[in-house]
Amino acid sequence: MWTGTEKARAAVRANNEYGAKLIKDYPGRFGFYASLPFIDIDGTLKEIEYAYDTLKLDGIALWPDTGEDRKWLGNKTFAPIFDELNRRKAVVFIHANTPACCANLDPGVPDTMSEYDFNITRAVTSLLVNGTLSRCPDIRFIIAHSGATIPMIAGRIRDRVPKEAQARIPNGTYYELKKLYYEIAHASFPWSMAALLKLAPMTQILFGTDYPIEKIEGTIDELPATKLSAADLRAINRENAERLFPRLKS
Repeated sequence: MWTGTEKARAAVRANNEYGAKLIKDYPGRFGFYASLPFIDIDGTLKEIEYAYDTLKLDGIALWPDTGEDRKWLGNKTFAPIFDELNRRKAVVFIHANTPACCANLDPGVPDTMSEYDFNITRAVTSLLVNGTLSRCPDIRFIIAHSGATIPMIAGRIRDRVPKEAQARIPNGTYYELKKLYYEIAHASFPWSMAALLKLAPMTQILFGTDYPIEKIEGTIDELPATKLSAADLRAINRENAERLFPRLKS
C-alpha cells in the first residue's frame, strides 16, 4: 500500500472503511489502527483527516521503512505527516517488517529471526536522531516486540547520537526512549522483559500477542517467569491501554 499510486490510496481507504465497519457492527469489541499511503504525502494527510474525522478510528499503524527507496520514519520528507499526527495527539503503532536493504542476507536464516526487530530499532533511532520524537511530543508511539533491541542498546544509542543531531534531542535520548510505549507481543521472555523494565516505566508497557502470526500462548506462557506483581500485570494487560484508548474502557 506504500506505492504512491491511486490504487494504493484506494486500497488504504478500503482497509480503513472495513475496520470502521467492524467497530460499528460489534460495538465495544474492536479497536482499529488506520493504514496510510505513507510515501504519498498529500494522500496520507487526506487519509488522516478521513480516518479521524469521519471514521473515528483509534490510531495509526506504520511500517518502520518505506521499502526500496530506503527511507525510515524520521526522514524529513515525512515531517508534515508527523506534525499533523502530533496536532491530533495520535496513537501510532510501529510494527515489524523486513527492510529492503536486508532481506535474505543469510540464506536459511529467516528474516523474522532478527531483521524484523533490527528494523524496528532503525525506525526508532531515525525518529530520535532526526528530531521527530522531540518535535512531536504529543504523538503516543507504541513500539512492538518489547522495543525490539532498543532496551538492550539504549546506552549505545545515546552515546552514538551525532554531535550535529544533539540539538534536535534537547531533553536527551533516555527521556525520549522512556516516554515511548512498548507492547510485548512474542517478547515477554524474562530476559526481554528484564531489559525493558530497566528502561521503561510500568505505565508504558502494553500487552500484545502478534496473533495469528504467533500463538497467543507464546506471549502469555512466558509472563509468569517475570515474577511481576498482580498490580503490574493488570497495568500491562489492560489499565495502560485504557488510558490510551478510553473509548474501549469497560
